Amino acid sequence: MYDTIELVKERGLATVTLNRPELNLMNWQMIRELADAAKDISHDEVIRVVVVTGPGERVFTAGVDVHEMKDLDPSGAGQFISDLHRMILRFREMDRIVVAAINGYCLGGGCELAMACDIRIAAENAQIGLPEIQVGIPSVIEAALMPLLMGVGRAREMMLIGDAITAEEAAKAGLVGRVVAKAELRNATTELTDRLLGYGPTALRLQKRVLNRWLPPDFEEAIQYSIEAFSQCFATGEPHEAMSAFLEKRAPRFGE
Repeated sequence: MYDTIELVKERGLATVTLNRPELNLMNWQMIRELADAAKDISHDEVIRVVVVTGPGERVFTAGVDVHEMKDLDPSGAGQFISDLHRMILRFREMDRIVVAAINGYCLGGGCELAMACDIRIAAENAQIGLPEIQVGIPSVIEAALMPLLMGVGRAREMMLIGDAITAEEAAKAGLVGRVVAKAELRNATTELTDRLLGYGPTALRLQKRVLNRWLPPDFEEAIQYSIEAFSQCFATGEPHEAMSAFLEKRAPRFGE
């Protein structure tokens, strides 16, 4: 059914595994398949808890596929980032508790997906960040959650510089809830999901609705503004040059 992800359901738990070699880079197909999986889960009354993760111990997802992004025009860029937002929004708003089990690299759009989850648990080797500025584009859509999770000052630094932080740094900043040994991530996630499945389903569902209502009233409006800003960036040659330089492992040449 899916080519870039795996969806497994078992006893009230759905596990969504991003699985696109080699770094689980998010292309349009993965975004569509994740959106379809979220819709499937939302329509399944048996499912009460969802885990989003990557295979093995190396990578959750290293972000959006730069090869697919670099030659977009403003209209295409707006469509791409809007589709990414709609997919993430399905996980953020579904009446299920969503746990991000972060194994390895969790960057860009993958970091935004993880931040949209209700609970984040990270392996000790995780690297988490929003490196978009380093490839000529701003961090947008669910990046708006970062200041709420870790504070405005630290979030500004991460988005303006683009460097990733370790799992321990993320935990200290409030970006993830707990850090475990990488070999223990699966067991720790299972222990957590078992506890959640033992709670009253109505209370969990209502608690998530309440938490979502506590977001700032203009939150979605701010995300739509960021989508427009993202599209405007592609009216310049900067994203193409920065992403080409990244792929070619050279310094970008702006204004030459």
